[in-house]
Amino acid sequence: MKRVVLCLLVLLILAGGGGTLFASGSSSSNAPAAASQTKTPVGQYPIDTDVTLRYWVQLHANISPNYTNLGDTPFYKELFKRTGVKISFEHPPSNAVSEAYNVMLASGDLPDIIEYNFTIYPGGPEKAIYDEIILKLNDVIDKFAPNLKARLKSNSQWDKLVKTDDGSYYVFPFIRGDPKLLYTQGLMMRKDWLDDLGLQPPQTIQEWHDVLVAFRDKKGATAPFTMAWSNRGRMFMPGFGILNEMFISADDKKVHFGPMENGYRRWLETMAQWYKEGLIDKDVMTVTAAQINTKMSTNVSGAAVGSIQSGMGLWTTTARPNNPRYMITALQYPVLNRNDKLVYSVATQPYAADSAAISATSKNAEIAARFLDFGYGTLGNLVYNFGTEGESYTMRNNQPFYTPFIMGGTDKKWPLAQAIGAWARGNMAGPFIQDPRYIDQYYDQPEQTAALSTFALQGAENFMLPASVSPTQAESREYASIINEINTYTAERASRWVLGTDPINDTTWNEYVSALRRMNIDRAIAIQNAALDRFNKR
Repeated sequence: MKRVVLCLLVLLILAGGGGTLFASGSSSSNAPAAASQTKTPVGQYPIDTDVTLRYWVQLHANISPNYTNLGDTPFYKELFKRTGVKISFEHPPSNAVSEAYNVMLASGDLPDIIEYNFTIYPGGPEKAIYDEIILKLNDVIDKFAPNLKARLKSNSQWDKLVKTDDGSYYVFPFIRGDPKLLYTQGLMMRKDWLDDLGLQPPQTIQEWHDVLVAFRDKKGATAPFTMAWSNRGRMFMPGFGILNEMFISADDKKVHFGPMENGYRRWLETMAQWYKEGLIDKDVMTVTAAQINTKMSTNVSGAAVGSIQSGMGLWTTTARPNNPRYMITALQYPVLNRNDKLVYSVATQPYAADSAAISATSKNAEIAARFLDFGYGTLGNLVYNFGTEGESYTMRNNQPFYTPFIMGGTDKKWPLAQAIGAWARGNMAGPFIQDPRYIDQYYDQPEQTAALSTFALQGAENFMLPASVSPTQAESREYASIINEINTYTAERASRWVLGTDPINDTTWNEYVSALRRMNIDRAIAIQNAALDRFNKR
């Protein structure tokens, strides 16, 4: 009955043009069938089964240029052989994943496995279990997933991240298995220009200003610093002691909202001044990734926010044939004063919420769980991260190394990201623990390897609010209505201030903070603090 009510509600919402769903129901044990579906002992592979699982998952951009179905990739052919399980994949349109997800839920015809972000389900994962969309996995993991069970037992932080406040496990998670995997994007600068000008890499905000002035005046850069406005949280904010979102303060270990802290005002004033001086790309509000690539691989820009692979790697590969001295260096976020200690950084979450859940209606929960559990074992770790031994990787001194075939882009001469993506999932999310040994090879330029160390800031990830910190079912709607309005408002005001459309002074700042309070920002912060308290007690 609960799922009938849910489906009717979703259909009504979709008919009205909305994309958010809410439902109600009564609690349920949400347990799988007790009868075993195979004679193969738990933990052994391949499994003797005739079951074909239905698996709903988005086709990643590393795959879609070359394959229309994951089942055709060398990786999944190897996985089918290793596990003995057959999969029928269902891929939503890449430009309408959320819409397809809602339509799937509304249809009532759920596949066995759904790979999606259930932390954003209204009411959180516990509500998705309550609504009989996904299965509560506690019993399933105990019975059928010894590899995942052992992984979570060995790491209490991972365990805390992948269950609800009520202690319910709900996915076979994607976890970045090493801190170096959390820091793959940040500030970058033309090292060859610094050398030409006899300048050292800047470490303070003032030094950054002076270097950008030199790039403008002595190198003719018309957009000395460029970046996508949507990524403005990486635009020097940590050096001002704030993040562009809810974050955990190092001072009181409580949740604060970055865009109303005093450091945010100082950041706005600084960026507005730099924009006025022509140090920030005049098109910062609209510049595209392709335009940033062009500006950084020519002489239009000398610094940017970028990823180690799609930024530094791409720019260098593009520019170096015409300029052998071209070099990009990664820089840590600058501080205000030389003696200041940098506390905050912008890290990727250790637990990526796009993970694999088993649907509550699946008649194949045991086989689904055992198939997914393969990725958390020793062999599964190698298959997921590196692919097929002897083809996509070889072992040397007990360490896996991608073969020249993969590093050369296969016989198709694909980009490395696509070559790895076809043979493994190491450079994408999925139901496994990401191995740091993959990324040491993924970045084939010395400056890329150095960037991993430069970007990393020990402990900084602890000040970012984990994705699995969740309001209660009752609080979630209230929080969403508050924060959505506030995020729209803060983004608009920030753009007007940085562009110089509005002045920044005591009057405009106080009016802005007052407006946030009228929009109930204090209530939103209180909700997140309560959620953080519950998370810490898991």
